[in-house]
Amino acid sequence: MKNIRITPPKSWIDLLTHYKVAINNQWYANLFKIEDEFTSATVDFYRTKGIRFAHLPITTGSISSPMGLGSDSSPVKINISGVDTYLADSMQFFLEYACRINKKGAYYIAPSFRGELADERHLCQFFHSEAEIPGTLNDVIVLCQDYLKYLVNHLLDKCRSEIVSVVGTTEHLEEFLKKWDKIPRCTFNEAVKILENKPIYVVNKGSFRDINREGEKKLMSYFGGYVWLTHFDHLAVPFYQKRDDKDPTKAVNADLLMGIGETIGSGERHSNVIELRKALKMHNIEEQPYEWYIYMKEKYPLQTSGFGLGVERFLLWVLKHDDIRDCQLLPRFNGTKSAF
Repeated sequence: MKNIRITPPKSWIDLLTHYKVAINNQWYANLFKIEDEFTSATVDFYRTKGIRFAHLPITTGSISSPMGLGSDSSPVKINISGVDTYLADSMQFFLEYACRINKKGAYYIAPSFRGELADERHLCQFFHSEAEIPGTLNDVIVLCQDYLKYLVNHLLDKCRSEIVSVVGTTEHLEEFLKKWDKIPRCTFNEAVKILENKPIYVVNKGSFRDINREGEKKLMSYFGGYVWLTHFDHLAVPFYQKRDDKDPTKAVNADLLMGIGETIGSGERHSNVIELRKALKMHNIEEQPYEWYIYMKEKYPLQTSGFGLGVERFLLWVLKHDDIRDCQLLPRFNGTKSAF
């Protein structure tokens, strides 16, 4: 008798009744276990590195991720007791601060809030697994690859049956373990050449270029499933990404394309206040909200690099699925009332 694979019930279509379906549904039971093991593996991995978990606030006056001119998201502004603030899109700035305290680095897993609407690739509230370490972009790419290897091995050990019940196999995970330390790297300029600068893949926005979803899919196919896309046009990324000394029009950054597309975003940060102030001016950003960040760079200069992994995007790849809205037990969608 052929095994029947578990599929998501799509109950999130109605957030007023979703909880009634999810509480007794095998898709969500499997997801719950995989998320738990993901968290357990993350803690174990960083403990071996001496990188410490940071308990950080979810509000900030210094937004980060949606600040790039090339960003397709917006921050979530709120008011608490008469004070305007933002729900954190990323706590990377706080991790940079923590690196000055724990010299081997810091990490967290926490929610990230974005202002755009949800779709197959985007969530309004998702989980970020982020880390920051002293070092260069290459150091953080190596850390990411080590982390992914650890996660995959752990999930194969603890959640094999749950993954097989959805996917039918774990072959894609086992194949990844054969190439985890050999993931190719491709600069943005090289990628544009591979894509023949076709408008269906490469979006020219005047002062910078971007590669869209179809371009990401084409690159992943070209490189066999995985590729580090590096050195974006500097104006396409947030101001905190360091500029390349060899070509100041480029950023020292890298996105890992796998599964649905960009799953990890990483980069090298400005090590001192002079570089930071130049970047703020270039991106037309006021200094005032970042005074504390400027102070830190001035008084405690340190070369750090970091990354953020979208947990649900990683789970999409693990489960070989194509809709990120199925990868949350209790989702939240902007503009939609929830019963829970």
